[in-house]
Amino acid sequence: MLTIKAATEADYPTIRQIAHDTWPETFGQILSKQQIAYMLELMYSLPSLQAQVQQQGHVFLLAAAANNPLGYLSYELNYKNSASTKIHKIYILPHAQGKGVGRALIDAAAAAGLVNQNNALLLNVNKYNKAVCFYEYIGFQVIGQENIDIGEGFLMEDFVMQKPI
Repeated sequence: MLTIKAATEADYPTIRQIAHDTWPETFGQILSKQQIAYMLELMYSLPSLQAQVQQQGHVFLLAAAANNPLGYLSYELNYKNSASTKIHKIYILPHAQGKGVGRALIDAAAAAGLVNQNNALLLNVNKYNKAVCFYEYIGFQVIGQENIDIGEGFLMEDFVMQKPI
């Protein structure tokens, strides 16, 4: 049975490990090993995770089955003072993909958004990521593109996607 809980600081090492286990497969054909290593350190160091929660208002959810972590999602309510919930991160371990974990995490973020009178989910996804098809399948639409300079000469080339809730 799948459980979803709000992550605490004690869960940050688990979130970090899931990222390290997921990213090489997710981005190995899209990004260089150097960019993957840079981004993992930038976004998943323990100080970075603390700042995302404490300073940026992100909420992390952790999905597990039989106490085995399967994936996580982070979201921010009222993104940029709008009635939108922004999904900042969602990663599912490769062996758990295609089993409803991602959809359950997105549904949990949507429920939190609804409680807070948000009417849409937003997310960015690398435009070459196969997850684009999954997001379209569950009702997201591409509403724009964004290139984000993340330093060290690296660029994130993303679709911006939205889904009403």
